[in-house]
Amino acid sequence: MNYKPFFTLFAFFLGSLCFLVAHEDHAGLRHWEVPSKDPDRIILTFHGDPATSRAVTWRTDKSITSAVAEIAEATVNSKFQSSTVSFDAQTEAFDLGEHKGNAPLVVHNHSVVFKNLKPETTYVYRVGDGQKYWSEWIQFKTAKSSYGKSQFVYFGDAQNDVLDHWSRVIRMAYKTAPDASFAVHAGDLINLAHRDHEWAQWFKAGGFLHSQWTAIPVAGNHEFMHPGKGIPRKLSIQWRPQFTLPVEDHLDESLHETVYTIDYQDIRIIVLNSNEKREQQTKYLEEKLKDCSAKWKIVTCHHSIFSPASGRNFQFGRDHWKPILDKYGVDLVLNGHDHTYARGHIPVREKVGDSSQFGTMYITSVSGPKQYPLNPKQLKSYQTDGYVSDKTAEQTQFFQVITVEGDTLSYVAYTVLGDEYDRATIKKNFATGEKSLID
Repeated sequence: MNYKPFFTLFAFFLGSLCFLVAHEDHAGLRHWEVPSKDPDRIILTFHGDPATSRAVTWRTDKSITSAVAEIAEATVNSKFQSSTVSFDAQTEAFDLGEHKGNAPLVVHNHSVVFKNLKPETTYVYRVGDGQKYWSEWIQFKTAKSSYGKSQFVYFGDAQNDVLDHWSRVIRMAYKTAPDASFAVHAGDLINLAHRDHEWAQWFKAGGFLHSQWTAIPVAGNHEFMHPGKGIPRKLSIQWRPQFTLPVEDHLDESLHETVYTIDYQDIRIIVLNSNEKREQQTKYLEEKLKDCSAKWKIVTCHHSIFSPASGRNFQFGRDHWKPILDKYGVDLVLNGHDHTYARGHIPVREKVGDSSQFGTMYITSVSGPKQYPLNPKQLKSYQTDGYVSDKTAEQTQFFQVITVEGDTLSYVAYTVLGDEYDRATIKKNFATGEKSLID
């Protein structure tokens, strides 16, 4: 009897069964959601002095238990590979199935903090298992150790249909400001905090830009949800595994990696979490501004201090945070949440009659497709708080480019088509702190 056909059929069946078992957790996933041995979701963040350090985080399947990142000073050819420095990664197993809306899948997130880098230097890095499975080589430039020209991009809420509709916004932003050093994402990066399909969209939409532009992510209200029935509302289960951010040890642990400060070339950027434990952050905000000698002070949080949309009101921000922003002369506040556009400012109190004098510029913007109508009456009501409305828009997807150079901070808002919509410049006397607004 010829058993060869039988054994061939049996081997085929066994192989098919093994394939199905190995891939059962991938059911329903798109190919760009499925983790593998190859690194994906690579993202740069600040961790330490931006002139001498940078953090990188990436993801693989659970078979990669040991990972590394290599870095070298960039050269005009590939010879930099002979002088790379290797950093061992911290690896964290993460169960996506903690949220019932995800496939019951364990992935590995890996992170490295590059240290002892040279200021104002272009570096190339790659991440992988140290042997066979590597990313491409990716470039970034460290900050200067002193004051100098800086440029960054700011996005309001991406949130909905991110791959379909936000991808063209971030790509147009890159086309408009290719030399930007970092990007502020002012909350609601996605819609459903724990849904990994949406995080997969966010990473795919940004593509290589996430691994090249250093990200400053801000936690929005949609980054907080209930991961399951009977479980308290909590920060996205993906947030800490996928972003390596500064930890303020003296703050409540629940605020770690959602409240932090970045000092970039004499610009202090303070990131607040406007969703919870705001009283504790009020003290933190004052501490970070009280002895701050930075030439420029920028604060970002998700909820708009001066909400331009109906039904929105961040009263706590106006009652408790705005007086501190006034007191210490914060230059710029970047918000999201309201899915519409508004730029306004607070004049210097003793010079309210002079529109060229002001204390703080406030921006609310949106980069995603979800749009709300403006409420002009509500904006007008903020006059009692000293707010002057300068420019508004609705039903428009925006991104903003901020450039700091010399004694000026230039702010430009662009539509998704790349057209300039709004522009304002702050001119500042660093000796006196006096500022003027140039529209």
